[in-house]
Amino acid sequence: MEFTIRAATLEDCKDISRMILELAEYEKVSDQVKIAQRDLEQDGFSKNPFFHGIIAEVPEHLKSKEGHSKVGYSLYFYTYSSWKGRAVYMEDLYVMPEFRGKGIGKALMSKVSQLGLAAGCTQLNFTVLDWNKSSLDFYLKQGCWDVTSDLGYHCMRCEGDALEHLAQGGL
Repeated sequence: MEFTIRAATLEDCKDISRMILELAEYEKVSDQVKIAQRDLEQDGFSKNPFFHGIIAEVPEHLKSKEGHSKVGYSLYFYTYSSWKGRAVYMEDLYVMPEFRGKGIGKALMSKVSQLGLAAGCTQLNFTVLDWNKSSLDFYLKQGCWDVTSDLGYHCMRCEGDALEHLAQGGL
């Protein structure tokens, strides 16, 4: 299938927002999405962006049933491992259902990996839902491994009132 992978621009935020909602719906957590297009514009395209993005785009004649030519995306950011040094974290990897199985997801992940290596990163980190067997299998085929099962690490989160309480020094 004919497609291109390119850096996301401010003008892509509307489509990225749409695909974030599609991803959340697929993951059965659409009620968890709290950001809007404006947040993406501010957080990804300001002087000091919190994330970077890439877009998968098909030519006009291959658009989706709904008329979309932007059919996939990945958001990523740079982080640091106290053991391994520079790392890239892939927050999202999404391809619209009708475009899956055509190499777009692999191309997006490959591009994030290339960008990470170019920035001196030694690892690519991301999470995947335990019930998403097709994605788990896809990642394992790419040479990735399951840190939780192999090393026992769990991804932890503190948010909302707990984050506020923690920031104030509370227990």
